[in-house]
Amino acid sequence: MAITKILVPDMGDFKDVEIIEVLVKEGQQIKKNDSLITLESDKSSVEVPSTHEGTIEKIEIKVGDKVNKGDLILSLNSEINIDAKKETINTTINEENKIQVKKNKPIKNKEIIPAIPSSKSGTKSASPKVRKFARELGANVVEIQGSQRGGRVSEDDVKKFIRSQVTVSDGKVEKKTYVEEYSHEEFGEIELQNIPRVKKLSGPQLVRSWTEIPHVTQHDEIDITEMDQFRSSLYDYYTKEMIKVTPLAFITKALVNALKEFPNFNASIDTKQNKIIYKKYFHIGFAVDTPHGLMVPKIRNVDKMNIKEIGLALKKTSKLCRDLKIDKKEFYGGSMTISSLGGIGGSFFTPIINYPEVAILGVSKLNKKQIYIDNQFKVRTLLPISLSYDHRIIDGAEAARFCNEVRDNLGKNFAFKLAI
Repeated sequence: MAITKILVPDMGDFKDVEIIEVLVKEGQQIKKNDSLITLESDKSSVEVPSTHEGTIEKIEIKVGDKVNKGDLILSLNSEINIDAKKETINTTINEENKIQVKKNKPIKNKEIIPAIPSSKSGTKSASPKVRKFARELGANVVEIQGSQRGGRVSEDDVKKFIRSQVTVSDGKVEKKTYVEEYSHEEFGEIELQNIPRVKKLSGPQLVRSWTEIPHVTQHDEIDITEMDQFRSSLYDYYTKEMIKVTPLAFITKALVNALKEFPNFNASIDTKQNKIIYKKYFHIGFAVDTPHGLMVPKIRNVDKMNIKEIGLALKKTSKLCRDLKIDKKEFYGGSMTISSLGGIGGSFFTPIINYPEVAILGVSKLNKKQIYIDNQFKVRTLLPISLSYDHRIIDGAEAARFCNEVRDNLGKNFAFKLAI
């Protein structure tokens, strides 16, 4: 019998790191790189993998022990071959119904449970293994009550949480629905109408965006006095007729220039490969308010258009949406989206990112304010903006710099910046 001793590896400058979880037991067969224990320092938690395969003879540590490099974790009988048969993980939903998921097959949320919306923020203590387990089941660790020391979340806690959120009927797992204690009819007359088709189609997309993307929204005001004066004074040289160009055309051009400087905003996340997809094209989406519901078509290759061409494209695409003549493909493949309420009103709001994009720019109605400039108050035209972004790849500092870039593109030097 060949006994192999598995030791604590080099952990850098960390000393006396606490063991918060033992992931194996004596007599268990393990493979190389299987996780053995979870260590937690002041900054992070990390799982220690096995360097060999075999059967565990004796575990030399326990939860709460503090270890250093070279300390013995366990003794392993490495002569026993590990059965290569595919294993299955049985996650019990209740005593009569089980969900079986093969280890070597990716887990699909729709085969397990619907994604459970997150309504809380903050952090919870849990091992990477438990966090992954929760993600695969569509749960948010933050919402789960931990039963271990210090409120730490275990796999059993995740399973208990899932059982509280779903029901199993005829072998199908569905999100648990809650019955209102009182019906609307008890309080007066009501009318039931069908949800419009466009809203019915966009609804699941909005839910997915809101539940899967960690949104952060920050607000700003941009002084566009000179740009707005220029826009309002445009006229045809020959006919002397005024040329109407919406502020959205200028904003779209400014946004493209900002995307060139900040490629993280013109990206998407490939969650399967855990990589960032950087797009080399500039297709800008914009929200169109139609009688049928909100639509978000794309204008292709905006970087190759001038302001007039962008204005015409916005007008043409909007009409196609209202007439329901736009191709379905035109709602996909965008770089970033603009949601404008400028023609209606309001100041700031929280636009929902158009998945799989990672940012969206909300624009509200222009307003005039007195601003203290050069030792005096001046009336200036301000544009309120609301930028929502995916905090997984964009942080607050980068978002602030992005807003500054948009401001510079629409400010007093707009003609130079936008090459008008």
